[in-house]
Amino acid sequence: MKEKFSWFIKGFGIGAANVIPGVSGGTIALITGIFEQLIDSLKSFNLKAFKLLLKFKFKEFAKHTDLLFLFIVFFGALVSIFTLAKLLGYLFDNFPVYVWAYFFGLILASVYFVGKTVDKYNLSVILSFIVGTAIAVWISFMNPATENDAFFYLILCGMVAIVSMILPGLSGSFILILMGNYQLVMIQSVNELNFSVLFPVAIGIIIGLPAFSNILSWVYKKYKNETIASLTGFILGSLFILWPWKNEQYILGDNGVVVMKNNGEPVISSYERYFPEVIDKHVLLAVAFILIGVLSVWAVERLAEKKVPVK
Repeated sequence: MKEKFSWFIKGFGIGAANVIPGVSGGTIALITGIFEQLIDSLKSFNLKAFKLLLKFKFKEFAKHTDLLFLFIVFFGALVSIFTLAKLLGYLFDNFPVYVWAYFFGLILASVYFVGKTVDKYNLSVILSFIVGTAIAVWISFMNPATENDAFFYLILCGMVAIVSMILPGLSGSFILILMGNYQLVMIQSVNELNFSVLFPVAIGIIIGLPAFSNILSWVYKKYKNETIASLTGFILGSLFILWPWKNEQYILGDNGVVVMKNNGEPVISSYERYFPEVIDKHVLLAVAFILIGVLSVWAVERLAEKKVPVK
């Protein structure tokens, strides 16, 4: 029961991360020690699993796919997404700097704790780290598209977002921002249970998960150190997205007027990042939240190192 509860908590953390732009659910899976098991479980939904289902060998199917583990982790993630969407919406509206600061601390600490799992550093590992960092920084400076609720585009959003959600350092929510559909998918549709949007996104997730999991599992096993190094680079590069002090820049139309979404909100094109000019209580509180974020990852790491006693 302790192990199963641990899976639920880790799934809850993955779900929470996937709601937040800039934070990767894959990072949470990696630092909590279930990343490889999660990828192996997802890739096991193959032809063999399909044949077991056709033969009604449900027990063998569950064992082959590690179904109980997957169910508990994804249940925890779903509980997290549907309970935290409203809370995060409120916090981002009212305390954006403090929220970004906390997540900046989370990811900053993750760079160390993920990077230290590399067994051996060589030229290919160092290059993988540099390339991973560069890609994440490049993505962070891309401009978002406009909102699009077309059925097949939503399927594409589901496929792309789920790939980035399980890839450490690459935020699925931020990818949805770039595709123009973060507010539509992660906030409005989740809060309103709008299945006309959630259904095609779910189709994309179902298509994208098994295919990408097989590729990622093969790469992870064959080039483990290079993979971890590139993922660490992704995580480091994503810090540009999470920098707490930034001003939103909006897309302007041909007439110079701000382009608005269907819900009346302006469309963000990018962020103008800056350093606070005055060190006041608000800046100090934000720094405190960064430290709390760092300590949160440290605490998770310490808990993950503790072995469950065998009875």
